[in-house]
Amino acid sequence: MGNEVKGAMRVADQRHQGKILLETSEIIFRGADCRLRIPFAELREVIATEGELRLKTKSGLTLFEVGDTAEKWREKILHPKTRAEKLGVKAGTQVRLVGEFDADFVNELKTNKSVLVLNGGSSEITFLALEEKRSLAAIAKHAKKTKGAQALWVVYPKGKKEITEVEVISAGRKTGLKDVKVVGFSATHTALKFVVPVAER
Repeated sequence: MGNEVKGAMRVADQRHQGKILLETSEIIFRGADCRLRIPFAELREVIATEGELRLKTKSGLTLFEVGDTAEKWREKILHPKTRAEKLGVKAGTQVRLVGEFDADFVNELKTNKSVLVLNGGSSEITFLALEEKRSLAAIAKHAKKTKGAQALWVVYPKGKKEITEVEVISAGRKTGLKDVKVVGFSATHTALKFVVPVAER
């Protein structure tokens, strides 16, 4: 989930009012009469000045009037967090993987110097990979093992009928856990974070 502000976009001598969204790998403008999407990979220059975010691509210069968030957005574009950082994984974090995860994610965790825990050990974060609706029952099993400030991330297919975000949230809430964050895990999967409510820790 990205950041969103109401502002304006200027291209050449045209100015459009609308919503400006900063996503993981692109900036999006949605106006009543104009829409634009600029992938970060196409950016040649990013400048923040006087409440404006100025983005230069091979097509030219686009200015976004975003106010106080200009500098913050510039930093996020130029120095994006890694997937592990977005998921709250730091060096030394004890992580358990349940289900099938691609080698890229496993290598990323190792590069991040987190500690991969075997089934018998205690972990600070559990990643549970689900691919179909009947697998939702596994959430209850792992929810029982989630104590204190531990986190349970459920990773599931993005935009598929086999298992939806509503179903994942419902299954997690039925166990007493609270859903607190959603992160784009990959091009094909979403990760949803559950924790024990603070009042019950």
